[in-house]
Amino acid sequence: MSEYSQTIRGDVDGVVRRYEYEAEDILVADFGHVEGSVDVVDGTAIVIADGEQYEFDVPVGASRAIMNNGIVTVEVER
Repeated sequence: MSEYSQTIRGDVDGVVRRYEYEAEDILVADFGHVEGSVDVVDGTAIVIADGEQYEFDVPVGASRAIMNNGIVTVEVER
């Protein structure tokens, strides 16, 4: 497993972590205790949380994106 990090936006403290496994990559972002949703469009994860929109890059081919209790998880099959 390898781990990489990137910030979601310069003025936001959220961090995206990327975990690389043999069969898939998993990207995880913690938005705290918020209600929201996530969608992936053309290599970008678009998160709506507490009325704000955030975007971060994801690899093309992301197969699934979910948000549960403020945690965004994006799965990318290899």
